[in-house]
Amino acid sequence: MIEEERELTCIVCPVGCRLRVKLEGGQVTSVEGNSCKRGAQYALDELCAPKRTVTSTVRVRGGFLPLVPVRTSSPIPKEKIMEALRQIASTRVDAPVAIHQVIVESVAGTGVSIIASRSMPRAEAGQS
Repeated sequence: MIEEERELTCIVCPVGCRLRVKLEGGQVTSVEGNSCKRGAQYALDELCAPKRTVTSTVRVRGGFLPLVPVRTSSPIPKEKIMEALRQIASTRVDAPVAIHQVIVESVAGTGVSIIASRSMPRAEAGQS
């Protein structure tokens, strides 16, 4: 079996532990340098099935501002990020928008929703 060692910086919390991960045949065999269990899980996820939270904006028709910030409700697989961003870019919503309102259900077929990160009231007459 091919043995390999990689170094990662854990991004789960602000401590930023430097992780040393040993792999054998593409499988994680040990994780060192983590100060909590979340660091070991991060290393396993990062090397076997990396995921990221996606943030962006969506156009709002009739809103106080033209865009509302959005994010995924949980991390999605890295290989689905571009497909998710294309779907987000083609999305339009009508004001008002409530914080945590679901904007897109199951983005890119992941089962993860795109939700609003803030509220967006309607524009009053003469605004927009």
